[in-house]
Amino acid sequence: MNGDFEFQYPWVLALLALLPLYAFLRGRAGREGALKFSSAELAIAVAGKVRAAAGRLFVFLRAVVVALAIAALAGPRWVNEETEVETSGVDIMLVFDLSWSMMALDMAEPGKLTTRFDIAQAVLKDFVARRPSDRIGLVVFSGVPYLMAPPTMNHDWVQTQLDRLHIGVINELGTAIGDAIGMAVKRLGTVKSKSKIVVLLTDGDNNKAEQLEPLTSAHFSRSENVRLYTIGIGRNAECDLPDFDRETGKLRLGPTGRPMGIITRLSPANYVVLEKMSNLTGGKSYTATNRQELDTVYANIDQLEKTEKKLKRHRTYTPLYHFPLLAAIAMLLLELVLANSRFRRLP
Repeated sequence: MNGDFEFQYPWVLALLALLPLYAFLRGRAGREGALKFSSAELAIAVAGKVRAAAGRLFVFLRAVVVALAIAALAGPRWVNEETEVETSGVDIMLVFDLSWSMMALDMAEPGKLTTRFDIAQAVLKDFVARRPSDRIGLVVFSGVPYLMAPPTMNHDWVQTQLDRLHIGVINELGTAIGDAIGMAVKRLGTVKSKSKIVVLLTDGDNNKAEQLEPLTSAHFSRSENVRLYTIGIGRNAECDLPDFDRETGKLRLGPTGRPMGIITRLSPANYVVLEKMSNLTGGKSYTATNRQELDTVYANIDQLEKTEKKLKRHRTYTPLYHFPLLAAIAMLLLELVLANSRFRRLP
């Protein structure tokens, strides 16, 4: 909100140009009074001083009164301008894979023990922080999907839910991509929005389907006017799944600080199916093999799904005419007091 000063009728201020003429006419000497004094020299001396002092003061006071009255008539006011931002946000459901394979280290920088999950969790939190005007929800899945947060503007709650996650928190093993997408689309179906999207992040292939296969869930998304963005993470090659604590989601490290054991070998994500899913809904498919690439993917989605913003400006006015009006009255009263006291004229 900002403000400014203005006059409602600024053309009235043109009357101030008449003040010099008014002062000139008021200052002209009128017909002199006739009084009898015993000495003409005494009357001349006293009258000259009194007339000069009182005349100039009264002309000045009356000019100020007129100027203030003109200023009041011009309608001084304070303009309060308020700008409201109306947003038409995007409803977003984040679908986050928590299967065991997310403990793989193939996306880490050389020498670092950063898992796929660690990288994905950090990037998702950044993405949520960049979308303050959108409703965002969260579905996590492994063998079955779970709703962690429905679409909400309470992004702090979504961030808290992301912080609570770790691999092993879901007991049911597997990768139920289709069911997770179906749950996310159903939650978006309960809200009214011009734009609804699901962003799926996974590193595997669907191997459990209680209700929906991946392509079936994509058809369901299209029928609900929900765009589907799919992100396959991890290198496109087999890699090891290191052993980890299922209760905490922490790697089991040996004395050297390296993982103690290997659970199994992992295959890459099914990028072909992920691309078909996104294409069916008018979305887009991505791959990411490291943190930088995943950051770029979410930044790209952020640019594609822009939030519409409209600015509405409101102006309110605070009238200020009473200030110059009160000042004019005060000056007029001062003139009257002086004219009837110190500078009182003799009849």
